[in-house]
Amino acid sequence: MKAAIFHEAHKPLTIENVEIDTPIGREVLVRTVASGVCHSDLHFVDGYYPFPTPAILGHEAAGIVEAVGPQVGEFKPGDHVIACLSVFCGACDYCLTGKTHLCQTRPARKKDEPPKLTWNGQPVNQFANLSAYAEKMLVHENALVKIDDQMPFAQAALIGCGVTTGVGAVLNTARIEPGSTVAVFGAGGVGLATIQGARIAGARMIIAVDTMESKFAKAKELGATHIVNARADDPVKAIRTLTNGGVDYSFEAIGLKIAAEQCFDCLKPGGTATVIGMIPVGQKIELDGPMFLREKKIQGCSMGSNRFKVDMPRYIEFYRQGRLKLDEMVSRRGRLEDVNEAFRAMKAGEVARTVLMFD
Repeated sequence: MKAAIFHEAHKPLTIENVEIDTPIGREVLVRTVASGVCHSDLHFVDGYYPFPTPAILGHEAAGIVEAVGPQVGEFKPGDHVIACLSVFCGACDYCLTGKTHLCQTRPARKKDEPPKLTWNGQPVNQFANLSAYAEKMLVHENALVKIDDQMPFAQAALIGCGVTTGVGAVLNTARIEPGSTVAVFGAGGVGLATIQGARIAGARMIIAVDTMESKFAKAKELGATHIVNARADDPVKAIRTLTNGGVDYSFEAIGLKIAAEQCFDCLKPGGTATVIGMIPVGQKIELDGPMFLREKKIQGCSMGSNRFKVDMPRYIEFYRQGRLKLDEMVSRRGRLEDVNEAFRAMKAGEVARTVLMFD
């Protein structure tokens, strides 16, 4: 099969022929139909997070089941599925208390078992237990959710990460109340999903913050009521002015130290900041200590605190009802060979999402 291989940071991915094993145990072989290009992959390409190479990146995908292992009972060939990096064991304390997204014993092949992926006879590392920049994925059944055959694959792929992360941060992690005031730092793919989550939850004011003017029209289209250009204005002062003191909830959807700090600073007393973005390894967030006396809170978020086998079908229903806008988030479609161009367009702020299509 063809796959885009990640060799080292700051280098383009290369398209290679890779061998993929047959499923064993509870594994499922999925033919990739659509794979979104997510900013999280770019963090590894840009060297902000380490990952052993060679590897196949990609973690936001939808496809069709081709084969299943002998212990799989949930899926069969022909099923349409969304893949999720929140694969879970189902037996640890986190899983048994409903926090599968925090599972610390994610199922993987044992060292004495053959590698899932090989290139030139050598093992290739599987990224996020998925490796979706490839024509096929070999994953555990607890990394998949079945969807109906009418859901378009490009839109389904977005639910696999960006949408689940952003919408889930609002509905599951922060659990905002109807009528709340919200600020979202970053109007990329995850930020746009966060804006939509706030709209779905009934926020009365949704402030989109970014430094690229080109992103604001899409942010307004998807639910932002106000915009703040952080390149032109101090976003904290602007948000406090718009809200007469600060927002109830704020979300950082970029992965920047300064944005996380501003996310906290723009809160009203009693407000909650949620950091969604992947802040580079080793960076520290600095907050003004006395602000905690005003009962301001800051928290992290992992993949929208998802229960993806339940959440993703719900998000599909939101899409069908017109409450979750996914068509508008697919800015471009490309082929696997376009993955490096998709990274460039993302860094330039030209797209909400590029989706690589394999059919």
